Amino acid sequence: MPEIMQYINRDSYFHRVNPLTKVVFTVVVVVLAVILTDVAALTLLVGLILLAAAVSGLARELLRQAPLLVSLAVSLLLLTVLTLQSGEVLGYLIPIFGGYVPITTGAVDLAASMTLRFVAMIFAFQLFIVSTQPRDLVQVMDRLHMPVDYTLMFLIALRFIPSLQLEGKRIHEAQLARAYAPGKGLMGKIRSLFPVVIPLVSNSLGKANVLGLTIDLRGYRNGMRTSMRDLGFGTADGVGFALMGVCTAGFVALILLQSA
Repeated sequence: MPEIMQYINRDSYFHRVNPLTKVVFTVVVVVLAVILTDVAALTLLVGLILLAAAVSGLARELLRQAPLLVSLAVSLLLLTVLTLQSGEVLGYLIPIFGGYVPITTGAVDLAASMTLRFVAMIFAFQLFIVSTQPRDLVQVMDRLHMPVDYTLMFLIALRFIPSLQLEGKRIHEAQLARAYAPGKGLMGKIRSLFPVVIPLVSNSLGKANVLGLTIDLRGYRNGMRTSMRDLGFGTADGVGFALMGVCTAGFVALILLQSA
């Protein structure tokens, strides 16, 4: 299973861009995803992010999250269908209490827009993470005057995601090697989680204790920090800001035309 939210050592456009430029890119995508309401405009936003990732050779890393995004889309669709009934009726869900739950155009449109918002934000954040080294993340957050405690928590959380993923895979393989058979179907999958989650949580608590002691022993509280290199702006940053400006102006013009 490939690691998620982990830096990828590669020579691509996003890797050459200054981390501050990538922060601006992420913020712009989040703001556009929030203010855009049209499904077509949100689809265009996601398409542009995928195009930028494809140009940099990072599209495969984004598309690995497809199963998670599909489950998110299905969950949002069920939630909106059960709670929102506006617009034309496209069909009916399972019978409930002698009636039917209608699937309306309003529910589908709201579920699609919410899903596309989450997809755009997740893709932008993942592009930022997979193309930025942890040391550069520390430096850019220091430039943004983020409290050092928040910076540390952010980096530890990012590091724990792939670590927990790999450790969970090892625990699952160890259980299979011991001929553990939880059964098939939904209940079998639920039962198979307990032998993995319990040791995973126990090991994570132990690692957290060791990590805390290590931080104290290395003099984390002395307040003295130095950077290994100075991150400057280059041609790639200028091109990135120009493209972000053009795309942002286009989406703003689209919003003004729709509201007119």
